[in-house]
Amino acid sequence: MFTDKEKLEKHARDFCPDLYFPPEAVVVPSNTEDVSKIMALCNKYRIPVTVQGARSGLTGSALAVHGGVAMSMERFDKILKIDENNYQVLVEPGVITEHLQNVLQDKGLYYPPDPAGRGYSHIGGNIATNAGGPRCVKYGVTRDYVLNLEIVLPNGEVMWTGANTLKNSSGYNLTQLITGSEGTLAVVTKIVLRLIPYPPYNLLMLALFRKAEEACAVVADIFKTGVIPSSLEFMDRVTIEYATRYVGSSPVQISPDYEAMLLIEVDGNNIDLLHQDCEKIAEVLAKFNVGDISFADNETQKNELWKLRRNAANAINTLAHAMVTEDTVVPRTKLPELLKGVRRIGEDLGLKTSNLGHIGDGNIHFSIISDEPVTEDWRIKSMQGKREIYKLVHSLGGMLSAEHGIGYLQKPFMSLFFKENHLAILRGIKKAFDPKGILNPAKIFD
Repeated sequence: MFTDKEKLEKHARDFCPDLYFPPEAVVVPSNTEDVSKIMALCNKYRIPVTVQGARSGLTGSALAVHGGVAMSMERFDKILKIDENNYQVLVEPGVITEHLQNVLQDKGLYYPPDPAGRGYSHIGGNIATNAGGPRCVKYGVTRDYVLNLEIVLPNGEVMWTGANTLKNSSGYNLTQLITGSEGTLAVVTKIVLRLIPYPPYNLLMLALFRKAEEACAVVADIFKTGVIPSSLEFMDRVTIEYATRYVGSSPVQISPDYEAMLLIEVDGNNIDLLHQDCEKIAEVLAKFNVGDISFADNETQKNELWKLRRNAANAINTLAHAMVTEDTVVPRTKLPELLKGVRRIGEDLGLKTSNLGHIGDGNIHFSIISDEPVTEDWRIKSMQGKREIYKLVHSLGGMLSAEHGIGYLQKPFMSLFFKENHLAILRGIKKAFDPKGILNPAKIFD
């Protein structure tokens, strides 16, 4: 156990620059038995426990809001077993997502969920928030690949939630319930993930649009062709400028005439079929107010384009004086209306906005940005803008969070999307798992 100031400071922050909640102690268990003993002791004395991984979240979901113990899973960093015959892998929650993907790729296996922070985020954190990423438009989110979990309950009891089988209709699906629960129900100590064969070929297209709404409008028509891109990513001009400054260069020069870009990737086992898919997509793009359409000619160009996209959020977080971010999702056909509405809200309040995201599944990340030192007036207006955006999302049939979770920052807006009877059921589930309320308190709801 650590109680020195330096250690507590390290575990007091995540990727939300304005949040600071130091725990009173940090514990670093190395096996399930350790976790069980810690949870049993904390449960007995009603000590709050907040499970932490890479602390790369954007909603404060892994911060010790009520002090107590921060349980770091950094020593749970092993890939325990790769079952190539059954396309499964057994891992610990502290394994870095990209490391797991690279190890599997060498064996011709694929774990598709790839959040933007895959180079530092942990599998356990991905499970906590049901993370997605660019390739979830074709392959699905984290929840679609979790077969079974070893968990430690708040009272210290250890159990497995499911089975290492592809089908399981035996009672309530606790595995799916834990996935996305943001560490409020149990501590995950082992994970069985479903895998698929690695697709050997991919092609990457870049399309520039004179109107950002046109880039949104094209999405639904691409799917009407029968082609399902492996990625369909959106960045508006503000976002591109931040990302270019952060990375230091851009693989493509974008004239002031263009408001947005789409990155469109297709993958599979047959390169000729992929070229045909790209031709179909190009035909759809030609019907809209599209400018240049180009292809990444080699792996270097592909990596440069993906580097720009994957660093976009970090760029804004690093270069702007302040950022208020939202993680929303709406039906694809509502995307143009959503983007137009966000811009209108920003203009009405005199706020600068940035828009990017996994547009293929209706998931756009909006940021309200300040390039100047923050004033109290800006803080008030940014919160007002955030609430107005969420009202718009709700009116369009969307949802509060697509992949970041609710955590601490988004919980004030839960009542916009859920009626009280719905929230009462969620609280009842929390109480069934954690009667004393010690595990990750003050998250999702009070």
